[in-house]
Amino acid sequence: MPELPEVETYRRYIEASSLGQTIEQFTCEDPRKLLLNDLDEINNRLNGAVFEATYRVGKHLFVRTNLDDWLYMHFGMTGDLGYFHRDEPPPRHARMIFYFTNGYRLGFICPRKFERVGLVADPAAFLAQKGVAPDVMEITPTVFFDHLRRKKSAIKTVLLDQSVVAGIGNWIADDVLFRAKIHPEIPASALEETEKMRIFEAMRYIVQTTIDVEANYLLLPDDFILHARGWGKPHLAGKCPCGKGEILMSRVGGRATYFCGLCQSKK
Repeated sequence: MPELPEVETYRRYIEASSLGQTIEQFTCEDPRKLLLNDLDEINNRLNGAVFEATYRVGKHLFVRTNLDDWLYMHFGMTGDLGYFHRDEPPPRHARMIFYFTNGYRLGFICPRKFERVGLVADPAAFLAQKGVAPDVMEITPTVFFDHLRRKKSAIKTVLLDQSVVAGIGNWIADDVLFRAKIHPEIPASALEETEKMRIFEAMRYIVQTTIDVEANYLLLPDDFILHARGWGKPHLAGKCPCGKGEILMSRVGGRATYFCGLCQSKK
């Protein structure tokens, strides 16, 4: 599933390939399932428009046009993008395509049709209606700590709550808590201020580091507990980066959770 770092990579991909491009057509294979608006409405408002800027909060991506419309993109479970010339075949599963007047096209790849596209008037109002909190790279310690203080659920579950902080996915939450040396089942409200700060700083570090390597897990440092899952560096599977502890797997809030029994001891 595309997490925040992947979506940030997509945002940069759009900026590098499609900003300044004039749209002449938009097509969609399954409008009822994939679109938030009527296909004709989207085409009427995008025809002749130019992509001018991008904006991301968590896993939610917006592209502004020169007509002050905002195109919303959500990448669901398996979404991706592909920029290609009209003389090339479209990427497989590119079920939505933006046609540009320069002969190039931007395909929105939707293998499982969990992705969504639509036009929204105001991204902030749209996200507020969905209850989406500030982005992990934008939220302040004061706001974040206040949320934790009021939550009695396990800290792993709270980090995954997009109304607390936007953009923390399952594996990222595990790595945040490993770096902060916090057991995933500890209630958020029971955390000390120093522990909250360790979590806050770990969130920023894990997300920024993953963005810096364009979400290529092979390039992430060996001390990411992500590798214990067998992702990126199979030779580190099941091993704690500390070299001493045992990697345990449990389910917290219904989600598979990896942690070190030594580094993240329960109080």
